[in-house]
Amino acid sequence: MENLEQFKKLGLSDNLLKALKDKGFEVPTPVQETTIPMILDGDGDLICQAQTGTGKTAAFGLPLLHLLEEKAHRVQALILAPTRELAIQISEEINSLKGNKKLHIAPIYGGSSIEAQMFKLKSGLDIVVGTPGRVLDQIRRKSLVVDSVSYLVLDEADEMLKMGFKEELEDILSSVNLNRRTFMFCATMAPDVLAITKKYLRKHQIVTIKTDSLTSNLTDQIYVEVEESSKFEALCRIIDFEPDFYGMVFTRTKVDADNICNRLIDRGYDADTIHGDLSQSVREKVLGKFRNKRIRILIATDVAARGVDVQNISHVVNYSLPQGSEAYVHRVGRTGRAGSEGTAITFVTRRESRSLIQIRRDSKTEIRKGTIPGIDEIIKNKKETIKTKLLELSEQKPEKIFRTLAKEILDELDPELALITLLKHAFSQELDVSSYKEIKESKPVISEETRLFIAKGAKDGMTKKSIVEFIKLKAKTHDKKINSVEVFDTYSFITVPFSEAEFILRAFRSDKPGKRPIVEKAADKKYDDTRVESKNRDRFKPEFSERPRKRKSY
Repeated sequence: MENLEQFKKLGLSDNLLKALKDKGFEVPTPVQETTIPMILDGDGDLICQAQTGTGKTAAFGLPLLHLLEEKAHRVQALILAPTRELAIQISEEINSLKGNKKLHIAPIYGGSSIEAQMFKLKSGLDIVVGTPGRVLDQIRRKSLVVDSVSYLVLDEADEMLKMGFKEELEDILSSVNLNRRTFMFCATMAPDVLAITKKYLRKHQIVTIKTDSLTSNLTDQIYVEVEESSKFEALCRIIDFEPDFYGMVFTRTKVDADNICNRLIDRGYDADTIHGDLSQSVREKVLGKFRNKRIRILIATDVAARGVDVQNISHVVNYSLPQGSEAYVHRVGRTGRAGSEGTAITFVTRRESRSLIQIRRDSKTEIRKGTIPGIDEIIKNKKETIKTKLLELSEQKPEKIFRTLAKEILDELDPELALITLLKHAFSQELDVSSYKEIKESKPVISEETRLFIAKGAKDGMTKKSIVEFIKLKAKTHDKKINSVEVFDTYSFITVPFSEAEFILRAFRSDKPGKRPIVEKAADKKYDDTRVESKNRDRFKPEFSERPRKRKSY
């Protein structure tokens, strides 16, 4: 198969290779390249630690489709997922990859008719994808027979345990055919995961898919500093600046999600929302519209978006800063997938700047500073889009009625005036500069700097290079964030971003009460080596009143 040589080398059938080609796959992701041969050629269990958005569904779905028999008349594979949204997504993804192989796959989950799911199970399924609670319910009702299951998959096992499904998982693991093979996928090897592994998996292998960053290299990650009151205007500008915007907007609360959605609709955008107050049928309807691009903006809360996986999302906008780095990774991981580039934009207010620094450190990625598009830039982009669209349409053969009408108009009007009139009628609202409001950018905190005092100097064998290494080793600070180093006989100074100083000071905080730390904030006064002698070093008392200085570049 053209462009699929690497997939072919993994041992997949021609039928699956054709399905991959039809879906636009070209090369396997690292998790697919590693785990597919291990599942196809091995006979034991597998634990794979990999981050969200790395192609895990295809990593276990493809080998299952290869291994399963047609017309087996039994459930051959059981896949567990933490949320109903993820269960649906996994089911749909595997269905789309099976090609012409006659296998029946369906999801079962809470919040939907249990009788309808029982009917599906009785009609004969080869692969069941479900949430722990509903799967266990169906096992107890004996409508889901698991005595002959050959393969059991636990997707996002750590998330299921975190959500409180420990008892359900243990009951299911105890019930399913003991001669099965088990494949566990998780982002973290938490203690609960290790305990489950030790108790229920046999002769298993553990693989870790290492990445330099927990987020995709195909995702351009940007933060913009903006006041809370200007966030909605900033969002509208970002959407208008990108003619093919197709993305998710994340908020922290259901109220915010509804409010933003209603304001977007009032302003003429195709938008909808998902959150915990919606029924499952409504959620599925909304997601269906988003997947089919009948709406191009989906506003969501973190909980409601768990398991939502829609292909080719161009943008993720963090309207509200997520609660932590894990939530950030989950959000951003929804774009920049399967070889497609994406953009993640995070709105940051002044008071949130320290949280963003923490997220950046934990996610091990660079989130660069950006600016909100100006009105002139947006109007220029819109005009280019209109021209491009007109040129594309002009290449199509017009219907006779329009050709006749055009001739009649041009007989009565000057051609330029006719075109101006039509453009004004069609695009006057879209090109209206007055529809945009002023944006208040938040005063920057991330770009400010402060000076730190280090109670080590040249007499302690320190050089500029060793000072930097000393700080890096203890505080895990990147050397690019240490802007200047001054080394004197008995002490030194470094200059770092204001919010980075917080992490350095915390790392050097003394564990012994009454003992001063080696690194402290420097005083406002400037000291030199002639004024601070070694014997007087203990009298040097750094103050915590230094005003942060503006940093030239970040």
